[in-house]
Amino acid sequence: MSKVLITTVPFGDKSRLPLDILKDNNIEYLINPLNKKLTENELVEMIDNFDCIIAGTELITKKVMDAASNLKMISRVGIGLDSVDLLEAEKHGIVVSYTPDAPAPAVAELTIGLMLTLLRSVQLSNLEMHYGKWHRFFGRRLSEVTIGIIGIGRIGTGVLRHLRGFGLPKILVNDIRHGDVLDVEWVDKETIYLQADIITIHTPLNAQTKNMIRKEQLLSMKEDAIIINTARGGIINEQDLYEVMKAGHLNGAAIDVFDMEPYNGNLREIQRCILTAHMGSMSVDCRTKMEIEATEEVIRFLTSQQLEGMVPEEEYTVQREGL
Repeated sequence: MSKVLITTVPFGDKSRLPLDILKDNNIEYLINPLNKKLTENELVEMIDNFDCIIAGTELITKKVMDAASNLKMISRVGIGLDSVDLLEAEKHGIVVSYTPDAPAPAVAELTIGLMLTLLRSVQLSNLEMHYGKWHRFFGRRLSEVTIGIIGIGRIGTGVLRHLRGFGLPKILVNDIRHGDVLDVEWVDKETIYLQADIITIHTPLNAQTKNMIRKEQLLSMKEDAIIINTARGGIINEQDLYEVMKAGHLNGAAIDVFDMEPYNGNLREIQRCILTAHMGSMSVDCRTKMEIEATEEVIRFLTSQQLEGMVPEEEYTVQREGL
């Protein structure tokens, strides 16, 4: 009987279909008993004798793979691959798949919600009301600001699609691939930092984007600018963001992803910085779809069928070039 370790949590909470799929295929499974994001050492202790991992964002490193005597497949629930050492997986003969499309709608919608919240200071008004204060904040509308999108893949494109329903604000776009998107201006990142009122990040985390936005970039932004990161922790330097915002620069920030999760850092002191618990993909429909797709991919692998979510070679190339 094949054995699957489910490291991502929650799993099967809103729909038991992924678990039913495993049962119907006579596959033994274990859901992460610690009910939290596993450390490298915790995963090392847990991984032996499992054939497949249905994985979250925990680090799956050489150390983990060396300890996994039976591991043949990693099925990632989600799109980010920075937590998986693809080159080491390749050396170990471990197949890696992911679910890149499923989370995009939920992350894009959360991003728009964070934009609106920050533009109208909803989080600050809510806080003051709970402390018995009545103060009406002036804000701005999406159609009246310049928005910079860094990364125009699945999620960035979704954000752009939603923005078009707000009266066509001025939109600046930067990506390593210059696409044919209409009604936007393709510019370099420095132009976005200087001109945008809202900057939203939608790039993967790799050697090129790690600490891409540091104190220098943050201070080059407008004093009343807003920055949002629903992509990956580590793209914005958290300590630099804290110091810049503590000094009074930037009107607001929203961070959903962090270097170390759960997050326990000093950005919690900044009330105009919204902090959410890596919940961009956590809509019921998108999370369920991600879990089902990742589980079905495991079944395909174990029954020698063609995989539908194989990680493309370009992702391996990104990690090779980052060494």
